[in-house]
Amino acid sequence: MTTVKAAVCTGFGAPLEIEDLHLRAPTRGEVEVTLEAVAICHSDISYADGAWGGDLPAVYGHEAAGRISALGDGVTGFAKGDRVVVTLIKSCGSCANCATGKPTICEGAQPEPSPLTRADGTQVVKAMNCGAFAERVVVDSTQIVKMPDDMPAESVALMACGVITGIGAVLNAGRLRPGEDVVVIGAGGVGLNAIQGARIGGARRIVAVDMSPEKLDDAMEFGATHGVLATSGEPWKQAFKALGRGADIVAVTVGAIPAYNDSLRYLGWGGRMVMVGMPASGAMAEYEPVVPAYMSQQMIGSKMGDVVIQRDIPWMADLYRQGRLKLDELVSNRWRLDQINEAIADTKTGKARRNVILFDK
Repeated sequence: MTTVKAAVCTGFGAPLEIEDLHLRAPTRGEVEVTLEAVAICHSDISYADGAWGGDLPAVYGHEAAGRISALGDGVTGFAKGDRVVVTLIKSCGSCANCATGKPTICEGAQPEPSPLTRADGTQVVKAMNCGAFAERVVVDSTQIVKMPDDMPAESVALMACGVITGIGAVLNAGRLRPGEDVVVIGAGGVGLNAIQGARIGGARRIVAVDMSPEKLDDAMEFGATHGVLATSGEPWKQAFKALGRGADIVAVTVGAIPAYNDSLRYLGWGGRMVMVGMPASGAMAEYEPVVPAYMSQQMIGSKMGDVVIQRDIPWMADLYRQGRLKLDELVSNRWRLDQINEAIADTKTGKARRNVILFDK
């Protein structure tokens, strides 16, 4: 049993509390990773605010990087000291979805008792299969990918969620073909990576839509060819003007209902709208079904970019090392674990691309 410091959510909407927790050793098929970095994703904040329910106390955090410090029985292909990215994607490898290349929607992975407990024996939820707002994690070996030692830890951490979700939404779920036109609604952390995915995939034109002029400037830096203010009134008309036609793909990377309500307006004939951003449970969007029916348009849900992490993350890491994928530029600020509430507050302002907790800071 190892003692670790962790940021614990004890009440939805309340500040996280730094506690000493007990972390059990990895069992069969699991690994223990001593973390170097964990990024703060809006999904962590939504959970901690109670948008999607769940049990408490809990440790959130799911975009992490570190080094393997212990291995359970039966784990092969990894060794102590390996640098790895830690994702929330736990897969059984044998259900129908895993067998057809869709491990992000695995139906066979069984929940396990949390490895985290307080000193009095109270179990603490390992949220999102990770519980990475902590110095160490114990996760299933299917959730990690070995990474190059020469990549900064914070850049590795970003590949656990925001990067793969954005790029995969366009390339995997949206099935972008070279020469197609893309609109990305939301130029935050996931949106910037959707823009990068469109650029890497050979999109003809890429229109970013956001409420912030500063974020539109960021979008241009990451590969957008045009920027449209969402507050300008009927922004889809400006997108049509920039593209000369309706978009082939619209990726909605924010969980805002107005963005979903307007998303189909950007599409052209046969276009695909990819749903990435996750509104609070119970929130409802409206659309006119005759339009997608008549124009042969599609609405596609995308969880974690439909990635296969052992296939897609090494490819993206190679693009980074070639200078073709921006990762370092996504990091806005670096914080200590005891500053996590300040980092979350800064993230909530909407100005940060990604805030990262460093454990050796």
